[in-house]
Amino acid sequence: MLPLDVWIQDWVDAFVGAWRPFFQMLRLPIEQLLTGINQGLLAVPPLLLIAVLAALAAWRRGAAFAAFIGLTLFLMGWVGLWRESMTSISIVATTVTFAALIGVPIGILLAEYRPAWRIAKPVLDVMQTTPSFVYLVPVVMLFGIGTVPGAIATIMFATPPLIKLTYLGLVQVSPESSEAGNAFGATRLQLLVHVKLPLALDTIRAGINQTIMLAIVMSSIAAMIGAEGLGLTVLRGIARLDVGMAATGGLCLVLLALATDGLAQSAPRRRARPWAGLYARLQRQPVAAA
Repeated sequence: MLPLDVWIQDWVDAFVGAWRPFFQMLRLPIEQLLTGINQGLLAVPPLLLIAVLAALAAWRRGAAFAAFIGLTLFLMGWVGLWRESMTSISIVATTVTFAALIGVPIGILLAEYRPAWRIAKPVLDVMQTTPSFVYLVPVVMLFGIGTVPGAIATIMFATPPLIKLTYLGLVQVSPESSEAGNAFGATRLQLLVHVKLPLALDTIRAGINQTIMLAIVMSSIAAMIGAEGLGLTVLRGIARLDVGMAATGGLCLVLLALATDGLAQSAPRRRARPWAGLYARLQRQPVAAA
């Protein structure tokens, strides 16, 4: 019999022993942001936080969505899951922040250097098709258990779609738009910032919305390695065969997904041609002396 499991375990033990201190250092910024957001949310009086988020929802989507946000947050506190809900919001906010910091630059890099996409695409495909539970295994080995490792697993799970959609948004920019920027004498960086990114913004925004949804899904699965929040409430309800606890936690997760997705969206706006602003910017630059 081929002892493949023994070989894998020996390799993993050697890798963890050599690199675990490095990965423990990587968790520090994630832990600090997660702790800061969670403590900040819990420090604000619930009614004040509900009013602030409802006002934000009214500004983004209107009065009807503001009422939905207010009722959702009020229900989370009414059923006794306010602290768990704030922890889940903290995990999602931390995940989306780091996913954007990682995914958007990588997507831009892949769009600007097309040969790198041939290498990255199979890796991203594997990451997207890998079952979510599999992400928990290397995270536990390298980072241990708890809420922060759960957030790290969520970042790993939710980042690939954002990378792909950022890449697709940039490569699908029409050649006419790029040619217009080149005609105005734009550099490669100016063409990216003032033409391609504005035109790809809707696709990138869709990637962020998808990242939010995946973060909520994975944050509940991460409860299996000790991540706190609404997912842990659902897991405890299932373990105790307490249908009421599991259903209450699941309902709050659904409402959280609807609320965060709605807040991440914005009403469509008519934009001027991106190269118009670029042309005005280039016109204001001084002409170099001959």
